[in-house]
Amino acid sequence: MRYNVKLRLGLFLTVFGLLIGAYVYRLIQLQVVTERKSNSAAGTYTYDTRVTAARGEILDRNGNVLVSNRASYNLTISGYALFNSSSPNESLRQLVQLGRELHIDFVDHLPVTRVKPYEYETANYSDAWNNHFREFLRQNKWDSDMSAAQLIKLMRTRFRIPNDWSDEAVRDVLGLRYELDLRNYCSLSTYTLLSDVDAVQLAALMELNTPGMQVQASTVREYNTSYAAHILGRIAAMSPEEWEIYKEKDYAMDAFVGKDGLEKAFEEQLHGTDGVLRTTVDRAGNIIAQYYAVEPKAGANVETTLDLNYQTVAEETLKSYILNLRENGVGSKLEGKDAEGGAVVMLDVKTGGVLASASYPTFNLATFSKDYNELVQEEYSPLLNRALMQAYPPGSTYKMSTAIAALNSGIISQYTTVEDKGIYDYYDDYQPACYYYTSTGLTHGVIDCAQALMVSCNCFFYEVGRRIGWERMDKTAKALGLGEATGVELAETKGWRANPESKKALYKDPSFQVFTAGDTISMAIGQSDNRFSPMQLAVYTAALANRGVRYKATFLNRIISADYQKLLYESKPTVASRLEITDEAYQVYTSGMRLAVSASNGTAHSALGDYPVAVCAKTGTAQHGSPGSDHASFVCYAPADDPQVAIAIYVEKGAQGGSLGNIARALLDVYFATTAQNDTIKPENVLD
Repeated sequence: MRYNVKLRLGLFLTVFGLLIGAYVYRLIQLQVVTERKSNSAAGTYTYDTRVTAARGEILDRNGNVLVSNRASYNLTISGYALFNSSSPNESLRQLVQLGRELHIDFVDHLPVTRVKPYEYETANYSDAWNNHFREFLRQNKWDSDMSAAQLIKLMRTRFRIPNDWSDEAVRDVLGLRYELDLRNYCSLSTYTLLSDVDAVQLAALMELNTPGMQVQASTVREYNTSYAAHILGRIAAMSPEEWEIYKEKDYAMDAFVGKDGLEKAFEEQLHGTDGVLRTTVDRAGNIIAQYYAVEPKAGANVETTLDLNYQTVAEETLKSYILNLRENGVGSKLEGKDAEGGAVVMLDVKTGGVLASASYPTFNLATFSKDYNELVQEEYSPLLNRALMQAYPPGSTYKMSTAIAALNSGIISQYTTVEDKGIYDYYDDYQPACYYYTSTGLTHGVIDCAQALMVSCNCFFYEVGRRIGWERMDKTAKALGLGEATGVELAETKGWRANPESKKALYKDPSFQVFTAGDTISMAIGQSDNRFSPMQLAVYTAALANRGVRYKATFLNRIISADYQKLLYESKPTVASRLEITDEAYQVYTSGMRLAVSASNGTAHSALGDYPVAVCAKTGTAQHGSPGSDHASFVCYAPADDPQVAIAIYVEKGAQGGSLGNIARALLDVYFATTAQNDTIKPENVLD
């Protein structure tokens, strides 16, 4: 009996084992063998790769290409060929190891720090990438509350990473495995390991014969000039905040976009439309077929109002002037040796087009990334666009606005005179001295408004400012564009005009918020809390040249198709505001500005007195409340009888505005030489 029981039990176990074995065998057949047969039958894999469209070019108004593209190569990798190879993890390990030797960082979006102790860094990624990470966790049925260290441990197990690898290699390979895994269930294009690989790196990486890795042709930005760095701008990968904006415009998450300057201002025109390259490969990664499912469409070309000749002269002369000033100073007291930076802006009076916009010190866009850490530490802030982003006291260049306010209102006339005593003694508790008096001990005597502009007499304008009050001065300055947006497509500061509202905003202490009589008369000479950018001063000067018609400033001339065959958009002059200026007011300020140049005692005579074209100009010396030399300012327009071009120049701690006329002279030289040449040469090959 006992024997029969044992026999029956043995037979039962044998049959049970056979049944289990048959079940397991069938399961393997269904899950593995059948899949292999299916793949073997097809033997191919088709995937899509996003092809970045060539970015449009940026040109000056003469057709000189300022920013273009150069051919480059990207490295992509397909998981199909990689995971059909014998040792995918080892292939990736060799790849990242060589990358480290070549000082290459492969791109991955695994939101975990690269070194221990591991921490999440989801804040560095857009919502879209973080959503992909959450989907990765969901697909693997992992708790979203786990620590970063626990995640790395689970990923090592999931992707079968050997235990004897270094932590460095583990993290690098896991980043690549993560990217490839996402492509199985997220709508992402083929994984791009590396963009813009140089020839040496490319050759070394391709020698590894990493399964699934391919070279894809692309383009990168190339700067064809070292000038206009603050204006042209740069492109870089999107930040999480930018992705929230550009995702609505069908941008890829890893797209490069304009970060500043014209690249940012005209991003949508320059960007183009990416294409889709459809590729079919076999198990070894060999390409069987390849074609464009969607053709890439290059971005449009942006033709600016800038003139490279003027921009070059503006930057070089400004640089030379400031360096010379630091070396030698100016005037009998050799002031200005502490000069810091400056800006020059040149406008087309008839259109508001920016012909040149220079800021010093500057930097090289081509090496921006490499130089960045040094640039942010460098003295005098070379990354600061002083022409647009810095607001300065205008000094005496403001006096034309005061004159117009007084003459337009009828409170003074062209014949009104004021006696300059050297010290303005109308008030008992505030008696400012005239700069001329403090520097020479002399006075201007009895003078009228045009003469006061010619010699820049503060006492005359103290008295005029007292008579007309801050409201009239503020209204006139606003209409002429001071303290107002200029309209340029780039980021700019609006600055502010001296008035009770701005004083309350600037000074939090109520005891400083009262707008006093002293504020009013200081306002009249461009001091008090007046703060304007050099671009605003240029727009203001052009408005003076246009008798109160202020045009919106612009960097845009035309937008042209990628093949240069079609005009897509042409900028038209836009009037931003109009100030009705009486005949008397116009005659007085134009006469005063002309006398500043032509009269032997005019403040701009030394630089432009013998200039062959009649120029109207005004100099300025501005106090700024900090130690060191005064700031220097200069504005002008020419020709006096039919203004075409306006220039504004500003130098921090430049001491005297009059000597800045030499920078203006260099610009006027090239402008009128170019104008004369263009009048005699018929242009060819110009897009109608």
